[in-house]
Amino acid sequence: MNALANLYRKDKAALLLAASGSTTPRSVKTLLHKLCSMTDDTLRTLWDAAGFDNGMCLAAVGGYGRGELYPYSDVDVLLLMPDGTSPEKDDALKAQIEKFIGSCWDTGLEIGSSVRTVTECVQEASTDITVQTSLLEARFLVGSVKLFKTFQKHYAIALDPKAFFVAKTAEMRQRHAKFENTPYSLEPNCKESPGGLRDLQVVLWVAKAAGLGTSWENLGRKGLATEFEVKQLKRNEDALALIRTRLHLAAKRREDRLVFDLQHAVAQSLGLGVEEDGTLNARAASEALMKRYYWAAKAVTQLNQILLLNIEERLNGNTQVLHPINERFADKAGMLEVTSDDVYVNNPHAILETFWLYESTVGISGLSARTLRALYNARSLMDGKFRADPANREMFMRILQAPSGMTHAVRLMNQTSVLGRYLWPFRRIVGQMQHDLFHVYTVDQHILMVLRNVRRFFMAEHAHEYPFCSQLAAGWDKPWILYAAALFHDIAKGRGGDHSQLGRGEVRKFARDHALSKDDAKLIEFLVGEHLTMSNVAQKQDLSDPDVIQAFAKRVGNERNLTALYLLTVADIRGTSPKVWNAWKGKLLEDLYRYTARALGGRAPDAAAEVEIRKAEALTMLALYALPFEAHKDLWATLDVGYFMRHDAADIAWHTRQLSRSLSIAKAQNKPMDVTVRARLSPVGEGLQVMVYSPDQPDLFARICGYFDQAGFNIWDAKVHTATNGYALDTFQVVSSHFEEHYRNLINMVETGLTDTIVQAKPLPTVGKGRVSRRVKSFPIAPRVTLQPDERAQKWLLSISASDRVGLLYSVARVLANHKVNLLLAKISTLGERVEDTFLIDGAALQQNRAQLEIETELLAALQA
Repeated sequence: MNALANLYRKDKAALLLAASGSTTPRSVKTLLHKLCSMTDDTLRTLWDAAGFDNGMCLAAVGGYGRGELYPYSDVDVLLLMPDGTSPEKDDALKAQIEKFIGSCWDTGLEIGSSVRTVTECVQEASTDITVQTSLLEARFLVGSVKLFKTFQKHYAIALDPKAFFVAKTAEMRQRHAKFENTPYSLEPNCKESPGGLRDLQVVLWVAKAAGLGTSWENLGRKGLATEFEVKQLKRNEDALALIRTRLHLAAKRREDRLVFDLQHAVAQSLGLGVEEDGTLNARAASEALMKRYYWAAKAVTQLNQILLLNIEERLNGNTQVLHPINERFADKAGMLEVTSDDVYVNNPHAILETFWLYESTVGISGLSARTLRALYNARSLMDGKFRADPANREMFMRILQAPSGMTHAVRLMNQTSVLGRYLWPFRRIVGQMQHDLFHVYTVDQHILMVLRNVRRFFMAEHAHEYPFCSQLAAGWDKPWILYAAALFHDIAKGRGGDHSQLGRGEVRKFARDHALSKDDAKLIEFLVGEHLTMSNVAQKQDLSDPDVIQAFAKRVGNERNLTALYLLTVADIRGTSPKVWNAWKGKLLEDLYRYTARALGGRAPDAAAEVEIRKAEALTMLALYALPFEAHKDLWATLDVGYFMRHDAADIAWHTRQLSRSLSIAKAQNKPMDVTVRARLSPVGEGLQVMVYSPDQPDLFARICGYFDQAGFNIWDAKVHTATNGYALDTFQVVSSHFEEHYRNLINMVETGLTDTIVQAKPLPTVGKGRVSRRVKSFPIAPRVTLQPDERAQKWLLSISASDRVGLLYSVARVLANHKVNLLLAKISTLGERVEDTFLIDGAALQQNRAQLEIETELLAALQA
């Protein structure tokens, strides 16, 4: 047994070593077949050694049953027994089976085994589609041929091809949904993601179950695939198989996800990204690999759809009645069908007409297999002449301006490769990676997500998601302007330079080509050029500063531009990643919109007037709580204009209600007020809002950050204020990924724990080594620290940018505390796994050049730790 194990491991290692130097699909196919053959021989030897002689047989099932074995895939086998056999009733047989399975593992075969009789196989397959699919691939290895043929006969009788087709396509849709229905994730699963190898296997499974063939050549001979499609199927299957094999070899384990950690290694093994001087450009290599993967996945998605529709039609019979729409198209049971296979060759204008009819014809829910195939074969027709044709340009604008169905039509245009061939700049960003820490989609998929988000603002059924956006959208007269801006906002990414400004040039060309009015073109160009501005101002600047609002209002120009920019900004942030958008970002953007709208309306910023308005609103709220007459005065007398400008009326009322009584008692007793910490469910709808009222001390902010860090909270926002009585009044917005559903239960813990932390004033805890994510390791960004004085050099603006990690904010706060730097305002902005934080600070150390350099150096070291 040891000799067999050594031989198997030696031979497998030799095969993998030989394969590591080859990059052709043919060599990979050879490797998969050789691994399978070697495994077959080893299993047969082990079977014979086990001494099975009672009419049983061993079969390969699942992927192994197909005759291909990836380097670190499981070896799935079926120990098939005659009916009436039961290991539970036969101790000798049970021991024999256990010995065989154990010897497989001892030899180095990672097997997945099942032990069943023929009847049990049929029964299990009838209730579990996964088992039914695995057994469909069953391949005889050793033992009783007669028993295996009996199994095949009974399995075939029990198999219902139509029911199997329905079950497998439903299973495929569920699988696609787990991957957001897109092959363009930045870390796709090359086996399970849409457009992966599994989508090709589904086609062959349902074809085999229907008796239509077991290979692409079989499907071609049956008329289910054209000669060109067979060629494309084999080509893209080989491309995906090569990538998956290289992935296993790079990981040295079963790994089907193209994770960032492995993309460089896989690309390097394929010879990608090598410069002329022989050096490896890791980023270029990764981009080349992923571009190759995305193009293959896109082709697989299209071919999968065509073939499944053809097989479904073959299974159900072609009995649907065609209802003509015009001379080129007909309605075939809700699918748009071309009236002839050469309709696009004879009339290229019909290509874009397809999508206009898809979005505008009642009852049409998709494209038929015949239409998809015709589009697939018409790609070469979409050339420069096609793009310059006035009729096509008019049709594209009709699609973009349609009152409904636009999102689905544009997404379908992208899936069928029409969008990138008509809108040529878009083709350049199909499959374009985004090397940052917050986008989770390729550029083209991000654009389509943003387009979808903008469209939803105009749909009543989505009004509950973002009511304010829907309210603004309801008064907007030309939604298509926002759709065009969404299409172009990132279209110039990956070219080098400022993609916002490069995008302006693409908009100008598009506007000329499509005869847009001057005003419409100007607005779209403005939106593309400024699409990052509003989020930068909202998240990095002090919105309580009238000068900030005035400068932004001047840049925006008018309320129409402001509304359009706000809607695009919200849609853009939501389209980067499910993790990037949060309620606090929403509040900042909405506040900026309202303040700017007020300024654009002719109301000059007046801090004194704004303070009086907020005080009046706060007093109205306080009247509901029966506080003593003028109970607010003692607290408010210690607070300056800056406090009232940085807090809204609701927060002012909450602070007053929590502090006024204790402050009055302390004043009457002529003694200092105790440290007070209060927490409540955040008014913005996520996390907790925490208020701290404490005698000020240089390390107070660091101490609070340290508590939140150790308690597992992330700080979204911090407003820090020092009252004239020497007390700090700080407010924090905090969230926790560990206790999302139990914030109410955490209020007492936070109030007690944070109070103890401040009162006990123990030495600040050391900064722990924060764990960083795989993504941060793969795409690290160089930490950046800037320190700039205001006009009078009394206050300083500290800006930091770094990869996010646990405890990062505490590291920064600790450095500031060590230098006795006072924090006046903190703007915490987390973009996926990148932080962009801004702090308003002051302190004697900042007046000395040497101390400034020390602070910046220590901050950089803290960010790099």
